[in-house]
Amino acid sequence: MTFEELAASRRQWIEAVLRPWCRQATRGQLLQAEREWHNLAGRVDSDATLWTWAWERFPALVHDDLPGVNETHSVVVTLGNGQTISGFPDGRRSIRGNLLLVGASDRTPGEHSPIAIDDIAIVHRV
Repeated sequence: MTFEELAASRRQWIEAVLRPWCRQATRGQLLQAEREWHNLAGRVDSDATLWTWAWERFPALVHDDLPGVNETHSVVVTLGNGQTISGFPDGRRSIRGNLLLVGASDRTPGEHSPIAIDDIAIVHRV
């Protein structure tokens, strides 16, 4: 196997196995993976890879070309218990699988406590 083939194989594994795993893993599993991220993904920033890939399970929260949580649009978050919360995601303070919304609508004024990724059922862009 050539180096180029080896590198292509690694990239394929990341796209076919690691990234999809991040999209479905629980927050606890993601936190565990974060501790060993350099062994799994190499020397890449876990915020730009692991956590961005985890948020990809909710397409309204990510931008295809930028890492992290997308702050440019207001969203409505529906929790597993049916409660809805709306506002603008704060990408800088939405860390380690916790989403923070600010500037919320009339129904949910102010800033909300961080929402764990496991508690979110659906996210819609407003």
